[in-house]
Amino acid sequence: MENTGKKIKVGITQGDINGIGYEIIIKTLIDKRITDLCIPIVYGSPKLSAYHRKSLNIENFSLNIIKSPENANPKRPNVINCVSENTRIELGKVSKESGAAAFASLEAATNDLLAGKIDVLLTAPINKSSIQSEEFQFPGHTEYLQNKTNSESVLMLMLGEHMKLGVVTGHVPIKDVADLITEERILQKLRILHDTLMKDFTLRNPKIAVLGLNPHAGDNGVIGKEEEEIIIPALNKAREEGIMAIGPYAADGFFGSQAYLKFDAVMAMYHDQGLAPFKTSEFETSVNFTAGLPIIRTSPGHGTAFEIAGKGKASPDSFRQALFTALEICRNRKHYKEISENPLN
Repeated sequence: MENTGKKIKVGITQGDINGIGYEIIIKTLIDKRITDLCIPIVYGSPKLSAYHRKSLNIENFSLNIIKSPENANPKRPNVINCVSENTRIELGKVSKESGAAAFASLEAATNDLLAGKIDVLLTAPINKSSIQSEEFQFPGHTEYLQNKTNSESVLMLMLGEHMKLGVVTGHVPIKDVADLITEERILQKLRILHDTLMKDFTLRNPKIAVLGLNPHAGDNGVIGKEEEEIIIPALNKAREEGIMAIGPYAADGFFGSQAYLKFDAVMAMYHDQGLAPFKTSEFETSVNFTAGLPIIRTSPGHGTAFEIAGKGKASPDSFRQALFTALEICRNRKHYKEISENPLN
């Protein structure tokens, strides 16, 4: 992790080169105040960056070319070249070439992160179909990083101004969701959420709301038995472990009444149950954080936005917030480790 007295080194992946990745990276890093806070290192290509800069009519921006994070200029945004000079950009298109470039960037940055050469990872959006290859056979960043770090379980945690939201089941087809909702999986995810709220977000005794699986949270077994047979027993066990998990709540009423404002975090049972209402209210500055990893990774809460690629319309707000969040978590983790090792302080 970050050494005392030194600026945090942020590894930034280029994401899908045909999307808005470079646009939000450039719009974020062009603000010279960013290098007061950290040392940004883009894993990508100076040539691809220059192409996007020109297509956006942005002047006075360049990346300092380096071979390794050790050579990073602390006062400028840096770039490590990971792709062939001949890599083609086709704005707004799904292509194997752009997928291969996204993977090369992700693999190089992750390897440097695991080697301790950078402190945190900030990932620009990938296209989940174009990146698929023999080397990358995962539904997304979360599962790839879980595999790379040999982590038993991780939690996709969406962070917004008013809500932190985790999901028990992530990128899985809806037809498989009910079978994946088990007492042990709910407990596993609640443990990760409780742990990250304390270590990464400095919350003491965090209060977690848990949603039901079925409409009306099952209506006492009338619309499904999962709440009574699986979710409630899991919550009872969680509370025995000192995790303040409350529920299960009917999702529609919970979000409709803004009950989430009374909790430190929410645990949804499946992806769209939580992310649809979350993105409705938090989209502009939302951040995706992978909790439960030994490393720190954040990402903007949106995708590649092919439809506006190269048009100068992409907002960097979510990406910038993801950068700030990674820095905050890095400092919080370091502080938590220090006070854990020296409890008297």
